[in-house]
Amino acid sequence: MRKRFTVGHRSVLIRLLGSTPSRLPLTYQDLLRSITDPEHPVTLEQLRVVTPGDISVAGNRVLVYLTPTIPHCSMSTLIGLSLRVRLLRALPARYRVDIRIKPGSHQSEHAVNKQLNDKERVQAALENQHLLQVVEGCLATAGQRGKEEIKEADGMTKTSGWIA
Repeated sequence: MRKRFTVGHRSVLIRLLGSTPSRLPLTYQDLLRSITDPEHPVTLEQLRVVTPGDISVAGNRVLVYLTPTIPHCSMSTLIGLSLRVRLLRALPARYRVDIRIKPGSHQSEHAVNKQLNDKERVQAALENQHLLQVVEGCLATAGQRGKEEIKEADGMTKTSGWIA
């Protein structure tokens, strides 16, 4: 399906051509809010790892700050990788995605930031089948926007939000 993207301040409106006007617009937060934590069966939104104030957009650059739950979180790199993959899959190629640890929230902030924003390291991580399976597990719930449901014009009910 072709997609049309309209960029606004801190939000992106995504409409599938041919869809009904009842489809709700998505923001960057909506794209990220339902990603599951790799260690716990809760979302990043529930853990407050990513909040709307942690996402900024300037032109074609999307910057996301993530806040680890603890200063020595061993999953920070994996969470950041999941955020990057989600945004890269959802946004047009012209967007540059930067994922960073919120300053002062992790003991190895510089090293994690370097890993998350190095194209070769990200590519190597995604070539590792085990890491890719874990990322896919985190993203399995990424299309959900809470428990909201909308009625489509054809009468079918389905979970609202982006389907990757």
